[in-house]
Amino acid sequence: MAEQQGGSNESPEMPDAAELARTMANIATKSQELARNFLSREKLSSPLEGVDPFTIANAYAELGRQAAQNPEKVVEAQFQFWQQAVNLWGVTAKRMLGGERESVVEPDPSDRRFKDESWAENPMFDHIKQSYLLSAQWLLDTVNDIEGLDQQTAKKVDFYTRQFVDALSPSNFMMTNPEVLRTTVETGGQNLLDGLENLLQDMEQGRISQTDYDAFEVGTNLAVTPGKVIYQNELMQLIQYSPSTEEVYKTPLLIIPPWINKYYILDLREKNSYVKWCVDQGYTVFMISWVNPDEKLAQKSFEDYMREGPLAALDVVEEVTGEKQTNVIGYCLGGTLLACTLSYLDQHGQSDRVKASTFFTTMVDFSEAGELEVFIDEEQIQALENKMAEQGYLEGSAMATTFNMLRANDLIWSFVVNNYLLGKEPFPFDLLYWNSDSTRMPAAMHSFYLRKMYLENKLIEPGGIELLDTPIDLRAINQPSFVLATKEDHIAPWKSGYALTQHLKGSVRFVLAASGHIAGVVNPPAKQKYCYWTNAKNPKDPDTWLKNATEHKGSWWPEWHSWCTKTVGTETVTARQPGGGVYTPIEDAPGSYVKMKGQS
Repeated sequence: MAEQQGGSNESPEMPDAAELARTMANIATKSQELARNFLSREKLSSPLEGVDPFTIANAYAELGRQAAQNPEKVVEAQFQFWQQAVNLWGVTAKRMLGGERESVVEPDPSDRRFKDESWAENPMFDHIKQSYLLSAQWLLDTVNDIEGLDQQTAKKVDFYTRQFVDALSPSNFMMTNPEVLRTTVETGGQNLLDGLENLLQDMEQGRISQTDYDAFEVGTNLAVTPGKVIYQNELMQLIQYSPSTEEVYKTPLLIIPPWINKYYILDLREKNSYVKWCVDQGYTVFMISWVNPDEKLAQKSFEDYMREGPLAALDVVEEVTGEKQTNVIGYCLGGTLLACTLSYLDQHGQSDRVKASTFFTTMVDFSEAGELEVFIDEEQIQALENKMAEQGYLEGSAMATTFNMLRANDLIWSFVVNNYLLGKEPFPFDLLYWNSDSTRMPAAMHSFYLRKMYLENKLIEPGGIELLDTPIDLRAINQPSFVLATKEDHIAPWKSGYALTQHLKGSVRFVLAASGHIAGVVNPPAKQKYCYWTNAKNPKDPDTWLKNATEHKGSWWPEWHSWCTKTVGTETVTARQPGGGVYTPIEDAPGSYVKMKGQS
């Protein structure tokens, strides 16, 4: 048995059954009127767009076949489960008779679903919680112990079993959530009526509200670092930010964000804007702001993104600043594009145009692509290509659903409870507003990216892919590089990010930051949050790297700045104004491209 805690004479007061019944009858009457009003309005869009039910069914059919051939594994797991269940009934019975609380199983300390005190202090809810945790672990262990599944099918089964287990948590249902029951009686059921209204609104827009969307506006209280759009083409606008120092570093800084999401994750609000922080350190910052493509850009390819993105931007930066060399950052998919661009420049004798490169949470080796692998196989890519062929792009809502499923308890079910069961409005949170501001993917580009990189892993093969008639070879990249990965990254696992250190010819400074794909990157020094690790050596094995790494408190941003001053240099010039007298500013930052909305 796990921990024992002293019993509590008084558990939190729970609702009277008769009062609860009256409340539910009142809710049923009022909810019918709400539902009738809703059904007379617009059609629904599916919040699960992009999830293929056939691939799930096929994976579980194969699991069933393998389980039938290995019944002893299932029988053994069932026996162990029943032993634990009987044990739980025993400790619950003892507690009902006045004994102290005992736990057979406890949730992970980071699991916020069971933070309400009643989950531990009320014997009934404590039993429900522990029964769920035992059942969930039994189910996950059982499917993972079935032998004979190929690796891809095993990953699908594990992923979707966890989705199923998370969905059935007792915290997600009114009658088994003590906080919801109390609130229902205290408010006379108004929380459920408010929750139903929230549900109907979310069904109309085809997504679960994760924040107060009226609290934010791009260009008003998000992406407000002063600057100008100085150049644009079909795929991007180039922003140059206004200086905040009298002197700036001689070498300009260009940032290539991913186009799966919008660039302003690096320029949220003043307190957590990486862009503003860089400007305040004395960098002349240029930012690519990608367009939100529609069917007219369906044939835009990955090489079009390279030509009209970083290659075009480097030309403009050189014309504006007069500098032949640029310091370049690539984030996530933007980093993958940066690696391709560096190889392209090298093949054409222009590698000196980039003085140093930085990669944030970037993969070039997709052999271990984390949980996203669940969605990547021939069958699913073909289905996705057929869907994209109908409209010319992948809708942003499909990508948003995929990423939310990677952290379902935090990004789906917590909002189901808050919005629909407790009837609360979601808290205004800039990062979640950005997370919901999804973008589309052009069909040609996305198909190439999924096939050549995720499915076939061609990028790490010298000449495995060609862009603009140029074979891409990462081994030729000789610029000094700063590579950042994040320890809890569900999108670009840190060990996959570390693989970049083994493929580049130039010197590599690898830094591992705590937290995940977004919070680990957007971690301003003033907050003194999280930590990061460094190691002067980059052995082949990432676990060896971490074992011998040194932990540092706080943000990695100053570490990167220190690396830049040593690698790129500290020579300064008079601060440069947007356009530099060479390009006439088109409009104020953040520009119009970032404000283009896709279907959510």
